[in-house]
Amino acid sequence: MLLRLITAMVALLVVVTPLAVASSHETDRSGADSVVDIGSGGAPNERPAIEQPQHDIEQLGESTPGKSLAVPSSMAALGDSITRGFNACGFYFDCVARSWSTGDSAEVGSHYLGLRQLNPAIHGKNFNDAKSGAVAADMAGQAQQAVKQQVEYVTLLVGANDACRPTKEQMTSVQTYSGQIKTALDAVKSGLPKAKVFIASIPDVKRVWETSRGNTAARTAWRVGNICQSMLANPTSDAPADNQRRDQVRQRIVDYNSALEKLCGEYGAKCKFDGNAVFNQRFSAQMLSNFDFFHPNQKGQAELARITRTAGFQWSRSPDSVLL
Repeated sequence: MLLRLITAMVALLVVVTPLAVASSHETDRSGADSVVDIGSGGAPNERPAIEQPQHDIEQLGESTPGKSLAVPSSMAALGDSITRGFNACGFYFDCVARSWSTGDSAEVGSHYLGLRQLNPAIHGKNFNDAKSGAVAADMAGQAQQAVKQQVEYVTLLVGANDACRPTKEQMTSVQTYSGQIKTALDAVKSGLPKAKVFIASIPDVKRVWETSRGNTAARTAWRVGNICQSMLANPTSDAPADNQRRDQVRQRIVDYNSALEKLCGEYGAKCKFDGNAVFNQRFSAQMLSNFDFFHPNQKGQAELARITRTAGFQWSRSPDSVLL
């Protein structure tokens, strides 16, 4: 595995001009390894912070239609390399500062920064428990970590690696995926009964193929790095068998997202699914890493943050909060 990664890095240096590595990094509390899965370097995004609506304040853990929720004082992120910000500020490593969920980079405008703007008490309590390379089977362990941290808000985004396998036959079945996510959610519900849970849909990986299949550097990166071959193998082929394979991988992701929506509904009012906002978003090539042409770069992370905050919970401003 190490030899293959080194080979991939050398090959990519030939076809890709390295981007500048960002200087700001969030403290890595999880000690996760940087493993290639679904992140990247890019130009700063000047998108302003999203304005939060003003509504009556409720106690954390309660939900009444038409009202917003009290702002949590701590949060944890569960997931894979997307949430770890992999490739979002350098060459093949995690960049949690630019995570759409817990990052502290102003250019991204994460959930954490939005919450901190409303409730300064959350400062420093943004735990990124995700791990690059993680699949649904790893979520139970990450959930237990969040329980130990006793957080009041949890985000979850995982499943791309369950679909992105060497072959389509190796993809995680929908039934298995659903059961593994349910185990994780059950752990959160029992250990953090008052916490809010936000579940993001899995991105449409076929869109990555559509966006960059004509890019020689992208094709080289996918092949040498062995990236999501269930979808990205033979990228220039329009043969019926290849088109069918890509459609099957996409359909598996659609089915995963349907399972997520169902599980969130069963969880109750404390869970919020994004309504497929992430899956439906048409991420452009400019939002993907210039290293692996697969993970979201800084702009991509900022877009993830924007659309998931819009699709997520409506938090009310605490009476004694101070703006950044």
